[in-house]
Amino acid sequence: MAPVNVMNLQQKRLTREDILFLLNLTGKKELEDLYEAAYAVKTRYVGKKVYFRGIIEFSNVCRKNCFYCGIRKDNQNLVRYSMGLDEIVESARWAWEAGYGSVVLQSGERKNRTFTAFIEKVVKRIKQVSSGELGITLSVGEQDEDTYRRWFDAGAHRYLIRIETSNEALYRRLHPADHSFSERLKSLEALKAVGYQTGTGVMIGLPGQTMEDLADDILFFEKMDVAMIGMGPYLPHGDTPLYGEGSSLAITTEDLLDLSLKMIATTRIYLKDVNIASTTALQALVPTGREMGLLAGANIIMPNITDVQYRSLYQLYDNKPCINENSETCVSCLGTRINSIGETIGYREWGDSPHFKNKQSATGSIRIL
Repeated sequence: MAPVNVMNLQQKRLTREDILFLLNLTGKKELEDLYEAAYAVKTRYVGKKVYFRGIIEFSNVCRKNCFYCGIRKDNQNLVRYSMGLDEIVESARWAWEAGYGSVVLQSGERKNRTFTAFIEKVVKRIKQVSSGELGITLSVGEQDEDTYRRWFDAGAHRYLIRIETSNEALYRRLHPADHSFSERLKSLEALKAVGYQTGTGVMIGLPGQTMEDLADDILFFEKMDVAMIGMGPYLPHGDTPLYGEGSSLAITTEDLLDLSLKMIATTRIYLKDVNIASTTALQALVPTGREMGLLAGANIIMPNITDVQYRSLYQLYDNKPCINENSETCVSCLGTRINSIGETIGYREWGDSPHFKNKQSATGSIRIL
């Protein structure tokens, strides 16, 4: 394949064939050029500032039974936990006092009145203790539009619900028959209708996944008009039905890392002004994985600020990093790493997606800090 022309990538409107071409790059120089192009697009459209989203994994109780997930309902080898209101709020308070702009409240999926009321109360309390300054992202699964609206009115303003794959046939292979692809799409549409900055994402290197699937995932992000994207490598968990099934796209750890970085870079070039996370799963592949993600076009980092006593119980995949590091150690380490690659941290900033802000500012409906 011919070397990537950096300037052409920044100026050209990519076609599906172009996306496939970039995802199939393998040469060292070609990959370096791709990441350079993506970083240039990132610098132009979202800047060189990294925004922290401190994740609080407050419960591993889940009603879902996804075939790839370590906290799936039928995993009998897992001790279940749910943090109390005060524990969650204190974790959020720590993040606020440490200068984080936002937190992510993440858990297994539940759907009942008690859970809805609990999340509403948590969001309101976090807003209260942080004087309204701490941004709140929710990642707690499929709900109805009224529930999403209650949480939005309470003070949450971002919501992440990953589609995992935009190929419906592959989605069905990854989930039991009672899990609905159309319901997942309906949730994304409901979130946008309420007014959330809506995020989604996919797993990279899934068994049965093709390069065409990944190209279509990027086109799906555009079609859904999402503001943020959280995607990362598929990493197996030993207590899941999918464990032991390999990927035809990523045979080695190096393959999987390259493919994940190519997805970040190509998505950045194609979508330009969305927020893209450099996920913890990249660090599970190599210690510097998250920094590599930033240099390939990502601009969001999600440090784990869950109490250490719970972290080992929230492993969606095996060998999750940082489960024994306290929050203070983690933020200090990340700060050093980010500064080492020439980027800065947006302390006390929400770091909203420019894509979302550009669309909403004219209506006067956006929450900006």
